[in-house]
Amino acid sequence: MIKGPNLRVSLEMGRPCDFFSIRTGLQRLTGRILHLFDQKKQQNGWRPIRTSQRGKIEAQLKDFQLKTPNVSRLRILLCGQVGAGKSSFINSVNSVFAHRVTQRAGEAPCSGKSYTHKYITYTINKGTLPFVFNDVMGLEQDGILIEDINSAMLGHVKEGYTFNPQTPLAETDDNYIKHPSLDDKVHCLVSVVPANVISQMDESVIKKMNTVSQRANDIGIPHLVLMTKVDEACPLVKEDLKKIYTSKKIKEKMVECSYKVEASLKCIFPVKNYSEESDTNDTVDNIIMSAVEHIVNAACDFVSYL
Repeated sequence: MIKGPNLRVSLEMGRPCDFFSIRTGLQRLTGRILHLFDQKKQQNGWRPIRTSQRGKIEAQLKDFQLKTPNVSRLRILLCGQVGAGKSSFINSVNSVFAHRVTQRAGEAPCSGKSYTHKYITYTINKGTLPFVFNDVMGLEQDGILIEDINSAMLGHVKEGYTFNPQTPLAETDDNYIKHPSLDDKVHCLVSVVPANVISQMDESVIKKMNTVSQRANDIGIPHLVLMTKVDEACPLVKEDLKKIYTSKKIKEKMVECSYKVEASLKCIFPVKNYSEESDTNDTVDNIIMSAVEHIVNAACDFVSYL
């Protein structure tokens, strides 16, 4: 029974129980349940690796058909610092669809100098897929100029043009397309950021990257981010790539990336490119294919409004 201001009750065994103690106990129990739920969620990962849907995603991308007039293929522009993994990602995407490790785009060596100097369009799977990639010089001080990236996004840069770090492409240049078609224009901008050195990225590179993404936003071009080299940023992921979406370290890097390149977390895709492997494997394939699927969907949404 209830008696006194302490709201004490007598239970069957005659032992008193304080309502405040009950409430505290329930709070602790609820906290424990939520903690276990968070642990389970952490074990499952904040994003799924759709291992069972690899064939389905690959088939969808292969069979994908554009319905926008005058756009025969989606153009995706990659930009980032030297050695971020831009060319390596292009090679990795091609490897996924070829079912073997391929090497088409030249990858930057460890010298810190940009390997890419020309504006080249890379098709995937011998041109059978309705999307292409373009790579540009690194964003370092002696790298590509912002004006040239802007020109590329608007479709003014002719195939094979050699970038000049000192002088932007002029409208009077033979390599300048005065009246670009919808095919010439970029349909999705992808910033490439290496997870292992994101904390040490030069502020001038970050500023340049954000200026470019802001310009893309002004034009209406979607902007996504690839966070590469996740295996070099987290020992757990290096040991087992399947833990990429359960790693606290990778999640922390994504948050840092979001802050630095001014992109929401849902637009950031951690990936591991083929680098040392001589053969493809399903885990790498699935992670890369998932990123490509989102990039293609973003580009497709953009052209549907042109």
